[in-house]
Amino acid sequence: MESAQDWHSAKALLEWYIELGAVDAIGDEPVDRYALEPTPPKPVKVSPDSPASATPTKQTAAPQADHVALAKQAAAAAGDLEALRSAIEAFEGCELKRGARNTVIADGNPAARVMIIGEAPGRDEDIAGKPFVGRAGQLLDKMFAAIGMGRDAPLSKDAIYITNVMPWRPPNNRDPSADEIAMMTPFLERHVQLVAPDLLVLMGNTPCQTVLGRKGILRMRGNWDQGWGKPVMPMTHPAYLLRNPVAKREAWADLLSIRAKLRDLE
Repeated sequence: MESAQDWHSAKALLEWYIELGAVDAIGDEPVDRYALEPTPPKPVKVSPDSPASATPTKQTAAPQADHVALAKQAAAAAGDLEALRSAIEAFEGCELKRGARNTVIADGNPAARVMIIGEAPGRDEDIAGKPFVGRAGQLLDKMFAAIGMGRDAPLSKDAIYITNVMPWRPPNNRDPSADEIAMMTPFLERHVQLVAPDLLVLMGNTPCQTVLGRKGILRMRGNWDQGWGKPVMPMTHPAYLLRNPVAKREAWADLLSIRAKLRDLE
């Protein structure tokens, strides 16, 4: 009678388990899952010859080179203008170089008292490899010829020397970016040190931003400033004068001011 009662009790318990959803028997003895210590899964060992070992792992990207620091090192090491030219031509940090035909460094007499700094080469300059050779450059030559100065003048007192902030033409003549300007500024500053002019003429906003740290050429033009240890005259770019001929009167006043300053510095 007792064994029959045990059988019926076991059957009732089994039916109760089934109603709860326990349909599979996995052991002869009940297991209290809450009493087990959690154990982390064992790592799977992969042999060197297995396909899994050939899966590439994500690599951390190498830090981008500090192009400004590299430019400073290269510029500082240039002992003369020829070495500076070589350093600029060898510099690979600026992407503009890859799309340019030529590296446009400078033109004129390096012994000149006046150093003119423009923004960047245009199409004509990129082809010729010289700064200010297009329509704007021809106007620039006429402007300085009016006060007895030119890039071909043999005497330093009558000569001008011309360069740009950027030695490579930006696509579609866009403005150089802040990063591009920062890379090339050490070369430009070293350029000024090697030429050692009496004064600088900054043609447009980009050279004003580079040398003086601010823009606003229509407000700044005609007012003497100081930059990189030199007297600085901001002027509107000749390309602006071609679009706005009425502004040539102001440019003429700036040229007369430059001639007067040179006399004061004699």
